[in-house]
Amino acid sequence: MRTLSYGRLVGMIFFAVLSLVIVNSATTIEKAKYTVVEKEDDFELRQYESRIVAETYVEGSLKDSGKDGFRRLYDYISGDNKEKQSISMTAPVGQEAGSKKIAMTAPVNQEKKDSQWRITFIMPAEYTLETLPQPTDERVTLLEEPGRLMAAVRYSGTWSEASYQKHKSLLEEYIQKRGWTQKGAAVWARYDPPFMPWFLRRNEVLIPIKQS
Repeated sequence: MRTLSYGRLVGMIFFAVLSLVIVNSATTIEKAKYTVVEKEDDFELRQYESRIVAETYVEGSLKDSGKDGFRRLYDYISGDNKEKQSISMTAPVGQEAGSKKIAMTAPVNQEKKDSQWRITFIMPAEYTLETLPQPTDERVTLLEEPGRLMAAVRYSGTWSEASYQKHKSLLEEYIQKRGWTQKGAAVWARYDPPFMPWFLRRNEVLIPIKQS
């Protein structure tokens, strides 16, 4: 019994240390820049700055299109581009022979556009459209998004469609309660890598709005 208890204690300590390492790694990633205009419980009104994104459009379900779109964009930042530059998903910035590693920003965004899903990676602020490596996959495009006023709700947990739909509905109800006008499709924002424990993940639903 004593050995079992000791083993459990060691396991708990190891898991706690591993979680801290993972969280520290994730928090070093450059994130999308915004200013909080208003805050109420888990809801926020944010003014986002303009930014450059790599985007791709995918047919299919929320889950499958997210995987396919993520893979295309991950291939691009991993060196599938004309300059053969590698844009790292994690920080700190490193350097390898033959490739340039650049820390990528968070989150990864997914939103519905007609019958397709639009998946985007936000590019580091130090880059311009002229200095970013050009994709070799014609399904990947680079563009600059203008700043937007967005309503947001934040939650932790798994990347299930049920959880996304639940928080999307909560945000839509909040927008209606505040008398705001929705100006575009909901965006599903995921900040953390797949190996982040589900209970530590930062997930959000964002909706562009216009205040009355």
